[in-house]
Amino acid sequence: MTKRDFKNWGLFHIFISYFRPHLGLFALDMACALLIALVDLAFPFASRICLYELIPGNLYGAFFGVIAIILLAYLIRSLLQYVVVYWGHAFGVLVEADIREDLFTHLQTLPVSFFDKNRTGHLMSRLTAELFDITELAHHGPEDVFISLVTVIGAIAVLFTIQWRLALMLLILIPLFLLLATLNRKRLRDTSRAVKRVTASINADIESSLSGMRTAKAFANEQAEHDKFDAANDRFRGSKKAQYRAMGIFQSSLELFTSIMPVAVIAYGGFLIMRGQMDYRDLITFTLYTSTFTSPIRKLANLSEMLVNGAAGLTRFVEIMRVEPELADRPGARELQNVQGRIDVEDVSFSYDGDDTRVLNHVTLHVSPGETVAVVGPSGGGKTTLCSLIPRFYDVSGGSVKIDGEDVRDVTQKSLRRNIGVVQQDVFLFADTVMNNIRYGRPGATDDEVAQAAKRAEIYDDIMAMPQGFDTYVGERGALLSGGQKQRISIARIFLKDPPVLILDEATSALDSVTEAKIQRAFDELSRGRTTMIIAHRLSTVRSASRILVIRDGVITEQGTHRELMALGGDYANLYNTQNLHM
Repeated sequence: MTKRDFKNWGLFHIFISYFRPHLGLFALDMACALLIALVDLAFPFASRICLYELIPGNLYGAFFGVIAIILLAYLIRSLLQYVVVYWGHAFGVLVEADIREDLFTHLQTLPVSFFDKNRTGHLMSRLTAELFDITELAHHGPEDVFISLVTVIGAIAVLFTIQWRLALMLLILIPLFLLLATLNRKRLRDTSRAVKRVTASINADIESSLSGMRTAKAFANEQAEHDKFDAANDRFRGSKKAQYRAMGIFQSSLELFTSIMPVAVIAYGGFLIMRGQMDYRDLITFTLYTSTFTSPIRKLANLSEMLVNGAAGLTRFVEIMRVEPELADRPGARELQNVQGRIDVEDVSFSYDGDDTRVLNHVTLHVSPGETVAVVGPSGGGKTTLCSLIPRFYDVSGGSVKIDGEDVRDVTQKSLRRNIGVVQQDVFLFADTVMNNIRYGRPGATDDEVAQAAKRAEIYDDIMAMPQGFDTYVGERGALLSGGQKQRISIARIFLKDPPVLILDEATSALDSVTEAKIQRAFDELSRGRTTMIIAHRLSTVRSASRILVIRDGVITEQGTHRELMALGGDYANLYNTQNLHM
C-alpha cells in the first residue's frame, strides 16, 4: 500500500488489503471452516432420522451404518480443525508480519525529530504486543463470523421445517442477544484502548529504567525507580480492572443467554407437545441444534472483545502510518554522486518545532573541498545543530545547505548520508559482536577490511586482547566495553565507510590523552583530501584545523586560524586561555 492509501482508506479497507497476498491460505481456512460447520449441522439431522425411522424400525444395519458415517465425519472434522488451527494461525502470523514490516519500514522514513518526541517503549509496544491482537482478529474474525453464520442460519432453516413456532422463538432471542453484545462493545472498546495506551506507557518506563540501571545504581536511586515502576504498574492495574469489569458484564450476560436458551426451548417445546402440536423426538432434535449453535453464538459474542482489541491495535498502527515524514525525498530527487566535498551554508536559520526560539540565526558558511573546519563555542550555541543540517537530520527553517552546489533537499537522503560519515559524542553500539558493529560502516566489507579499519582507529590491539577477539559480544549499547573502546569502534566504522565528508562531534571526548593523540594522527590521515567538520570543546585538539569557527547564540562570531583568533583576543582566545588555565 502507498502512503496515500493509508491516508484515504478506512480501517476496514486497510485491514482487508493485508489479506490479498495470502488469499490461498485464507480460502483454505474458510473452506475447512465451512466443512466443520456442515458436519455440526448434519449430526442433529442424522439423529432425527435415527429417532423417527431407524430405531423404531429395528434397522440395525442402517442405524449402525449411520453411526459409522457420523464417526468418520467427526474424524474428518478433527483433521479439518487441525488445518483451521494451524494454517489459520499461520495466515494470521503472515498478516502480522506484513503489517510489522510496513510499520518498521515507515518508521525508518520518519525524521530524527519524530524519535526525539516518541519514547522507544511506546514504539516497541506498537511493533509487538498490539500487532498480536490484529493477528487474532485476522485469523479468528472472518473464520468465526463465517462458521457462526453458516451454523446459526443453517440450524434455524432446518428447525423451521420441523416446528416453525419454536424456531421463530429462537429467531427472536438471537438478535436480542446480539443487540446486547453490541451495546457492550463500546465499553469494551474504550477500556481496550485505555489498556493499550497504559501498556505502551509502562513498556516505555521499563525500557527507560532498565537502560538507566547503571545510573540508578550509581546514585543509589533504586527505590526511586521502584516507585516510578509502582506508579506505572498501578495505572496498568487500574486500566486492566476496568477492562475486566466490562468483560465480566459481557461474559455474564452471555452465560445468562446461553443458559436461558435451552430452558426456553424445553419450556415452549413441552408446551407444544402437551398441546399435540409437536413430537418429543422433534424436541430432542431442537435441543441438539440449540447445543450446536450455542458455540457459534459464543464465538460471535467473544468476537466483540476480539474486535475491539484488534480495532484498537489497528487504529494505533494506522495512526503512525499516517504520520507524514517531514523529511521525505522530493519528487525527482537526484542521487548525489562523485562528491568533492564543497559545503555551502547560505543564510541558514533553524528552530526546533518551528517555534520562535532560533538555534541558528542567518548563518552563512562556505567550506572548500578537503578543508578541515573546527566548530567551537559555548554549550547550546548551535554547533551540533549546524552540523546536523548537513546530512539533513533536520530541515532548515530558512536559507539552504548545499553539497557541491546541490541543495541537500534536492537529493535523496540515502545518497546524501552515504557520502557523509558522522562520529557522534553519544556513541551507540548494537548488542552484537565487535566485528558486526564495525562492519555496520560498510555491510559488505570483508574481515580483512574490518581489521584494517580497527587498526587505523587504534582499537585493533584491544580487540585482539578480548576473549573472542572480533567475535566478542559488546553487550547492550556496548556496556561490556570502556568508553574509549566504544568510541574507537565507532571511529573504525567511519574508517571503513570511507566517506568524502566527515563530521566529528566530540569524537575523541572519551579518550585518554595518549589514545587521543593516536586517534588524532589517524584523523589527520583520514581527513587528508576530505572535507571535515570537527565539533570540539577541547580546543587543543583543533589547533591544526584549516579554519576555526566560533558559534555563540546561533551566530558565527569569529572565524580564522588558531593563530589569527588568538591574535584577535575575542571569544576564542578567552575560551582557549580559560581551558589552559584549568589544565
